[in-house]
Amino acid sequence: MIYTYRTTGTCSTNIEIEVEGDVIKNVVYWGGCNGNLQGISKLLKGMKVSDVISKLEGIKCGNRSTSCPDQLCKALHEMGY
Repeated sequence: MIYTYRTTGTCSTNIEIEVEGDVIKNVVYWGGCNGNLQGISKLLKGMKVSDVISKLEGIKCGNRSTSCPDQLCKALHEMGY
């Protein structure tokens, strides 16, 4: 399943997430800190969704109340995980 999530409160504008069963197959961020987000995306490949959420949920970026990794967790919850 491929899902596109519109982010709020971050430099990135959207996240495309591909999940098969409960495993992350691919994550692509639109905008944001390109190098960092490419690195995060590669690290997430093959991880269980529950592990991603437990590691990344609640991360803040500077004085913002959210971050690109936290927005990914919000998207995963919206997808039913």
